[in-house]
Amino acid sequence: MGAADGARAGLSSVTRGTLLMMLGTLGFVAESFVSRVILVRTLSPLLWSQFSLAIALGGLVTAFGALGLPSAIARSLPYESSDPERRRIVHTAYLIGGPAALTVAAALAVFSLPVSDTFHAPVFGLTLLFFSVAVAFNIIASLIASIFQGYEDVLPNALYIQVLNPALFIAFLLTAERLGPSSSTYEGVLIAYVVAAAASFVALVLYARRRLPVHLPSGPRTHGLSIKLLTFAAPLFLVGVLSYVAGNGDTLVLGAINRANVGYYSAELSLSRLLQVGIGSLGYIFLPVTARFVRTGNTPAVRVTYATATKWMVLLSMPLFLLFFFLPATSLAFVYGPAYVAPAIPLQLLVLGAFMSTLVGPSNVAQVAYGQTRLLFYNTAIAAGVDVILALWLTPLYGLTGAAVAWASASALLPALSMVELAVLNEVHPFDRNYVLPVLVTAVPVGIVLLFVPASLPLLALPLLGLGIAGLFVLAVVLSGSIDDGDRMLLEVVESILRRPVPLVRWLGRVSRRLHDRSPP
Repeated sequence: MGAADGARAGLSSVTRGTLLMMLGTLGFVAESFVSRVILVRTLSPLLWSQFSLAIALGGLVTAFGALGLPSAIARSLPYESSDPERRRIVHTAYLIGGPAALTVAAALAVFSLPVSDTFHAPVFGLTLLFFSVAVAFNIIASLIASIFQGYEDVLPNALYIQVLNPALFIAFLLTAERLGPSSSTYEGVLIAYVVAAAASFVALVLYARRRLPVHLPSGPRTHGLSIKLLTFAAPLFLVGVLSYVAGNGDTLVLGAINRANVGYYSAELSLSRLLQVGIGSLGYIFLPVTARFVRTGNTPAVRVTYATATKWMVLLSMPLFLLFFFLPATSLAFVYGPAYVAPAIPLQLLVLGAFMSTLVGPSNVAQVAYGQTRLLFYNTAIAAGVDVILALWLTPLYGLTGAAVAWASASALLPALSMVELAVLNEVHPFDRNYVLPVLVTAVPVGIVLLFVPASLPLLALPLLGLGIAGLFVLAVVLSGSIDDGDRMLLEVVESILRRPVPLVRWLGRVSRRLHDRSPP
């Protein structure tokens, strides 16, 4: 397969998978917001902060229990060329991942006891005890989803993990709120969390039993464990743990210093992570697609797919960044209600770091696809160190603002390091004229204008402003002649998905080409 055909096929898989993952992620974001509103209204600020802190700690334990297997599986399955070896990979994942999940869950359950006694925090200890059960379900569910990811099938993750799990949590929350007495409200919340994880896990297992044979029919497998999988997963285990520290170390430090502020911080952090929805969805499907290209040596297809996908993911993150950064108070009021009061500076710092991480594209997963796990380990170690050190230094002095500086610095640094290494070693990066020029032409003038927007801007004007910024980016791409071959391939893919042409976009492409041809050399 040539570079053009490979890029077209890669963009097809990436576009379809990204759209599905984005729908799942947006569903997760919306459902998480609803559950957060229910919890904030049901629980006291201290209980809500302890629940938020337990989520952060539970995620760290999940990173330990996963052993780096999900990313390793998603890369190894498309990289292998024979079904017997793929069956051995799947067998190894179940044989190693299942006991590991149960082990770390048991460790968290045991750890909850001294937390209750030593720190005189019985409620937090009880929270960790319940979370230990959910952690086991979540780890094994991620292993199953990663097998489908290796076959470029994102539906299990998008549907069962991103959508069904939080939807069940909301349903069980409402049930527990109605049936349980007020004295047991928090216990009802914890039970709802665990039951939702268990029910969505069972649904995923039933789906896997029915659909996995479509991708990997039954047959003989290579004997023994897949040593290649375990060897590849070993550095990714460290990467997974350090990545979680780099993204949550600040929250854990803030919780240790002032547990009551974690709830406010997690609310602002949730907004900043909205900027990463697009690039995160892209990265999930980009990993197996790129691994397939790497196996066949089709690096030109990787370059086109990477640059084109990154360029249009900025279309999703830039409006949110400009609104949250220049209108933080209005944005917080729009999302959490006019009565919600929180400092604006932490949100501005958080969204700045999140936007910087999206500008470079899915560099981390591209390094996994290229097998550059040692470099990725060094990068995550540096980012984790930056996050923890800055959090320990700044959080006692500046509270939420100090934690935000730590998170923003680590979030921007990690993908930037990977991007530099990819550019040097593989010449893979998005930074050409057709990408940089529209970003600058859109962001700089809009940012200047938003500086003068009145603070009393109506809340309902924010969505209209966001759509206007997105439209301005598209206009900047057209008028600057920044449409390239990758964009034209992407349009073909979109039209094949819609099963109809998109005349307006094709007309804009012709206008852009004429303007580019008329420009002086």
